[in-house]
Amino acid sequence: MEKRAFGNTGLSVSLLGFGAGHVGKDQQEEHQVEKLLNLLPDLGINFIDTAHSYGLSEERIGKFLSHRRKEFIISSKGGYDVDWNAEWTFESAAKSVDESLRRMKTEYIDIYHLHSCSKKVLEKGEVISALEKAKEAGKIGIIAFSGENEDLDYAMDSGKFGSIQTSVNFCDQHGLANQVKRAAALGLGVIGKRPIANAPWRFDTAPVGHYSAEYWYRFHKMQVNNFGLDWNELAIRFSAFAPGVSTVITGTSSVEHLKQNLKAVSKGPLPDEIIQHLHEEFSKYDNDWSGLI
Repeated sequence: MEKRAFGNTGLSVSLLGFGAGHVGKDQQEEHQVEKLLNLLPDLGINFIDTAHSYGLSEERIGKFLSHRRKEFIISSKGGYDVDWNAEWTFESAAKSVDESLRRMKTEYIDIYHLHSCSKKVLEKGEVISALEKAKEAGKIGIIAFSGENEDLDYAMDSGKFGSIQTSVNFCDQHGLANQVKRAAALGLGVIGKRPIANAPWRFDTAPVGHYSAEYWYRFHKMQVNNFGLDWNELAIRFSAFAPGVSTVITGTSSVEHLKQNLKAVSKGPLPDEIIQHLHEEFSKYDNDWSGLI
């Protein structure tokens, strides 16, 4: 597994990371989650991304991986509880860090994000100050921001954050052309989320009300050509090798799916003609399609 420098942070991350949202769901059996999580380092994956709001995710990471803590770089996010209620105060941000530490049975979290809060919240400064205090205390290593568009621009311009997380896929290239491009100059680590655009090709008709709905619309509007490749492979290779991206996080509860993703990235970047085609198709609608929160 290729490892990459995570901006100027000194960390080295696997190009394919693991998004731990799925393993936080109640319906996932404990023994299956344990098997999947402990397979990650054996496959060369050293980066795990989770969040306070991802159900049982942090708790299960602590339960099944705390004995292998030194083998992983852990990224988490705070600001929303498990019911997705927003909590944007100094006290709630500080408490969120402490609760994440407790759940994951660790003394420190390598990267800790503010989870998609608004520019207005950032301007108040409370939640940023809370993470700065946590960093001073050795509870977190890197203060990070997960978000899009003007909120992400403000976070980057503030100089308070060491890394960012933003949507990177062929149906969502706004951040890639703007914030990700700037991140290298600022020395920021970049985590690409939704690298397969929530797999909109799964649906024959518009999945109204489903989290894939917006990407399904874009996917069909663009009329992209897969050049004979499996859609999943095309998508993840586009995202994983996009300039400026440190790691991409793919969420799954399936060992088979995880291995398919590994096989896909092992093939390296897409041919230039495919990348150009995907850029050109997106550019037709770029003025109307901002980064998807």
